[in-house]
Amino acid sequence: MYDKGLKPSTSYDFPVICVGNLSVGGTGKTPMIEYLIRLLQYDYKLATLSRGYKRETEGFKLANHLDSAKTLGDEPFQFYSKFKNTVLVAVDSDRQNGIQQLKSQSPTPEIVLLDDAFQHRKVKAGLYILLTTYNKLYCDDIVLPTGDLREPKQGAKRAQIIVVTKCPNTLQEAEKAQIVKRLKPEAHQEVLFSSIGYADNVVSSAGVEKPIATLNTFTLITGIANPKPLIDFLQSQGLQFNHLNFKDHYAFTENDIKAFEKLSCIVTTEKDFMRLKQYDSLKDILYYLPIETEMNEQDKMQFDTLVKKFVKG
Repeated sequence: MYDKGLKPSTSYDFPVICVGNLSVGGTGKTPMIEYLIRLLQYDYKLATLSRGYKRETEGFKLANHLDSAKTLGDEPFQFYSKFKNTVLVAVDSDRQNGIQQLKSQSPTPEIVLLDDAFQHRKVKAGLYILLTTYNKLYCDDIVLPTGDLREPKQGAKRAQIIVVTKCPNTLQEAEKAQIVKRLKPEAHQEVLFSSIGYADNVVSSAGVEKPIATLNTFTLITGIANPKPLIDFLQSQGLQFNHLNFKDHYAFTENDIKAFEKLSCIVTTEKDFMRLKQYDSLKDILYYLPIETEMNEQDKMQFDTLVKKFVKG
């Protein structure tokens, strides 16, 4: 109905950038939003707007120092924890209302970054960045419940930039060309490639950093859609660990925490850390491994140029 114009989409006269995917979770939206923040935060007033998945609050909420993963959701709380001094962070399942509320703030954001809103058709962003993983391209998938797509793959046509994420660092130009051929981009679309970068191979805690190589046996705790790249990285470092795998956005229970307290060392993702750091009993044993979106020099230059060109109008 949106495609045929039977239901209206709201457009805006200021830059709205949407980062999303066709599949359910695990494509790297959070590090991509953070990449955009780092790219733009020194030249523009920014705001991020997320749904706030599994939060215990309702309606529009602007992040403040009293919030947690419970009130915002883990990803928005991560944005707030890292960028609270430069970026407004908000949640609202109604993105139209969320954008309207953000524009009423002071200072008024000049750019709104929509996190995971590719299927939120009530809003029409000016720039759509569609993510798809190297190991599971949307062109090879089908719609739920048989496959993992939230919508038919034809929806990819709405994007101006398609980023193939979680690529191996050894990816060659010939294979890139084959992937582009399989994705069949439209004339208005650019296909770029990114990988996961593990920040200086260090783990972090509350104000403490240490080289991951200094850790002895530890327990890896994950509550994300696809922990395989993280597992592969840790194994490539020759590290010994046990793995406790929970579903994406898992709400840890009191029994879980009691079990974790008996462990000698825990390494988790930054997103999971946002939900676990509230427990004082874990603070001396809990570390997270930060990740960033990385691109080679050519893709980075092209991506940055496309984004900045859109923002400048």
